[in-house]
Parts: sequence; structure tokens; C-alpha cells
Amino acid sequence: MDLVIRDARVIDGGGGPSYRADVGIRDGRIAAIRRAGDPALSGARTLDAAGLALSPGFIDMHAHSDLALLRDPEHLAKTAQGVTLEVLGQDGLSYAPVDDRTLEGVRRAINGWNGGGPGDDSVDFDWRTVGEYLDRLDQGVAVNAAYLIPQGTVRMYAVGWDDRPASDAELTRMKQLVAEGMEQGAVGMSSGLTYTPGMYAKDAELTELCRVTAAYDGYYCPHHRSYGAGALQAYEEMVRLTRDAGCALHLAHATMNFGVNKGRAGDLLGLLDSALADGADISLDTYPYTPGSTTLVAVLPSWAAEGGPDALLARLADDETAERIRRHLEEIGSDGCHGVPMEWETIEISGVSDPSLASYVGRTIEQSAQERGEAPWATARRLLIADRLGSTILQHVGHEENVRAIMRHRVHTGGSDGILQGAKPHPRAYGTFPHYLGRYARELGILSLEETVAHLTSRPAARLRLPDRGLVREGYRADLVLFDPETVAAGSTFEAPRTLPTGIPHVLIDGRFVIEDGARTDVLAGRSVRRTPRV
Repeated sequence: MDLVIRDARVIDGGGGPSYRADVGIRDGRIAAIRRAGDPALSGARTLDAAGLALSPGFIDMHAHSDLALLRDPEHLAKTAQGVTLEVLGQDGLSYAPVDDRTLEGVRRAINGWNGGGPGDDSVDFDWRTVGEYLDRLDQGVAVNAAYLIPQGTVRMYAVGWDDRPASDAELTRMKQLVAEGMEQGAVGMSSGLTYTPGMYAKDAELTELCRVTAAYDGYYCPHHRSYGAGALQAYEEMVRLTRDAGCALHLAHATMNFGVNKGRAGDLLGLLDSALADGADISLDTYPYTPGSTTLVAVLPSWAAEGGPDALLARLADDETAERIRRHLEEIGSDGCHGVPMEWETIEISGVSDPSLASYVGRTIEQSAQERGEAPWATARRLLIADRLGSTILQHVGHEENVRAIMRHRVHTGGSDGILQGAKPHPRAYGTFPHYLGRYARELGILSLEETVAHLTSRPAARLRLPDRGLVREGYRADLVLFDPETVAAGSTFEAPRTLPTGIPHVLIDGRFVIEDGARTDVLAGRSVRRTPRV
């Protein structure tokens, strides 16, 4: 063996009882597992794992590391958590497939999520297709990554920023782009149906794209049309749409938020149980926190963003149009804010693109408005214009009882939805996986440790149809985490969101240490994980 891990408590990812064993690794795979009484293993190196649990590496089913993986070789936000695979291309907006015009638009649209906006030369955008982006990852990155084709980017490419149905020719082009991306290795398609321009697509258009995705055995991962006033109807829409298309469904950050949904997790779970019993192929992911996180511009009504970022900035600068936006936000309920009238005390600025605006960070819009002696919308409008739409927010609209109920469900998986930009990002970016293990398994007992590990490993691997990941089994890839069940915990907090977790001393990808004795090595063992054709 290249490495023998001795006397580990093996939590194998299948959800069954843990057991003590020695695990041997050779050529990047698990070559042997020896329980007590079995013949001993020998190897070039031995690691004493007494007191530690050994599990498969954690799979982040909802990550926003599309550029971070390319610019940050350490990527401690995820490597330190034990994440060995991330799923990128989320919420319908990412950087492939693009042409030059589309790339400029998407860079501006999600600068708040990922950086990479105009003037940011930290990444060389030398790809245009999905395959070329995956090839870039194959040059060596911190963790493995799978990719979802972003439907909003595809619509931007073929239709632009117009709020109208696609023509027959435009729909044909979008279907071609999805098919090409799937052939090049994407595992499915995502949407952001409260984000422009993807939200301009009607169900018929989405169904056609889902049919293409299904033809390649991929899955559809929507950020659906409402997590607020119309949440249950939005979930029903996605279930119905994907069943019509014959496409597997994975619900992104499947929460029930805002006051209208307090205590209503059971309504969602009942809907899912009924569809599952009827043969639907559904899974979901959540993060173990109550606040959400997105960009400030995302809460605006969709009509204000038609035509793209420049058109939106022009509308914000016009007093009459800005008043119309305010009325939609505060009185009617913007579709960008899930149909719920704005409560400015729930909107906390977590990051700005322009450093001169740093005084807004860590304050709610309401607090900043009070300090300036003005109405909250005046403050929000000023910030949107000054920061060129680049500000990120925490949105304090979740409910703990909903979070706990949903994470217990049998099709639940873990996803951080971690935005890594900003001076004060959501702590989920650095803390999701140890928070599940420490807070919700050890301290609260919401799930057993074995069940929790299954939610974070084998379940997502099954959704991604990865035949050799997600379990500690002989022949499987040696993507592994060693953690202390008694001390593992998220270090990140809302006050100090980039604090690293405790109790995770070792992380391996393909049998190589990316975290060793609690420190990042210089190993870049991550590669693209491409669609596995069905045999």
C-alpha cells in the first residue's frame, strides 16, 4: 500500500453502523479494508487514526467556486471542511457556454457572487465552451468539481436580456447549447428563476431544455420562482415540469423562508413524498443556517433588469422609474424578493465591490438609512448605483424549525451555497459541513453521525451518478476525510465568517493529502468530474 490508515472508526457513507478498521490506499484508490482479526496491511506510510472517524469526502451540491477554484490554489473555504467535490454552474448563471458578448454580461451580472467583473484580471477567461472550462479545471485545482449548464447564461447567449418568449430558432439554439454542454461533460442544468434573464423563460421553454438534459441522463437543478409568498406553488411547478420532461429533479437550497412560511416545512415534504411515491426522481440540498445570501440587485423586480446591467442602472438613476421600483419592493412584493414586500431590517450588506463603500458592510439597509437620516430605499438605491450592482447581502428570513425538518428527509443532501466574495460573507461558505457534523449531529442529535455522513457523501454521489465515489469501499477513489467526532465544529460565525473549522486534521483526494495535520499542503489533486454515460 502507498498509505495505511490504522484503527479508524469507519463511517462508510452508507448510513449503517460505523466500525473499526485499517484502510489501505494504493494508486489513488481504496485497495483494502481490514477489520479487527483480518490479516494486517503494510504500506510505505502509516497514519495512526485512533480517535478519528474516516468517511468519504464531502460533496458540496451547491457551490459558487466557479472562479475561486482557478484563482485560489489553497481554497481553504472548502478543503478545510473536508469537501472533496463541488458542483458548480449554479442558479442558472456561470461562465460557460459563452461567446464574447455573453461573457461580458455574465461577468457583470454575478460579480457579487464570484468577483471576475470588469477590471478584475485575476482569472484569464480563455475558455468559451463547457468542455474548455472543464479542461481548465483539469490542469489541477484544490478539489474536484462537476458542472451544471446554466440556463440563464444559455438564454443570455441565444436571446439576450429581453423579457419575451424565445423564437423557434432561439429555442433550437438553446437546446443545441445544452446538448453540447452535456456531451462535453456537464452533469445537468441549473436555473435561477428569480434572476434575470433566466427567469424570463416560461415553463414550455424550460421543459424543452429539460428534455435535452434528460436525454443525457442529467438532472435539473432549479433555484425556483419563489421561496416566499409562492414557495409551495413554485415547488409544485418544478415537480410537474420535470415529470413532463422525464427529467430528474434536484431542488437547490430547498428552504421555506419569510414569515408566510414559518412552520410550513411539512407542506413541502408532503408534496415531495407524494411525488416520490408516484415514481418521481427527486433530491434536494440545504445549508444548516437560517439566513440566505445573494446580491442586493437580485431583490429588484425583474422588469427593472430587462436589457441588462446598463439598462438597470439607467432606470435606477431616473427618479420616476426608481419610485416605481420602490413601490414594487415595499408595497406590492417584488418577484426578485419572492413576492414578499421588502423588510429592510432583514437585508444586511455582506460585501461591496468598491472598497470606498465598506462602511455599509455589516449593517442592515435600515440601520444605514437611519444613520443617514433617509428612507431605506434611498440608501439601497444609492448603494446599488455606487457599487455598480456589485453588493452582496445576507437576508435574515429563515426559520430554524423548517431547516431541521427538511434536513431529516430521505432525499436530502448538503450544499453550502457558499458565496466567497465580500468582507463579511455568509458563514455557510466556510462552515456548512462541520456545522452539520458538530451542531446538528453531535449536539442536537437531529441526525445520527452515520446518517449525517450519508447525507453529505453517498446521497449526492448517487444523484451525480458517480460509480466510485461517496462510499468507503474497496475499489473506490480515495477521496477521504479524517475528523474527530468529539471536536469537529464550524469555526465560522456571522461575526468572523472566514474562521476555519476545528476537528478535521486530514483530507485526501485520490489518496493524496490536501490537508495534513490540519494544514493545507501544496497538492492540487482536484480535477473535473464529468458526466458518467449510462451503460
